Amino acid sequence: MGRLIKNNYTNIALLKDLMTTPPMTAKQHAEIMRKRIAHRRMVEEAKELKIASEDVFEGQ
Repeated sequence: MGRLIKNNYTNIALLKDLMTTPPMTAKQHAEIMRKRIAHRRMVEEAKELKIASEDVFEGQ
């Protein structure tokens, strides 16, 4: 039971709203993907720094 359950109802939208909204442009999509990648890299770097700092303290 250690896994987190994702809430599927956090982004509720009416079907009519979804069907009548224009699709996102390539520019918008690219910007969203850049932000996701930057955030993922930041998280990965933080994890690596944490592991590196733990290794330093364990070696003393």
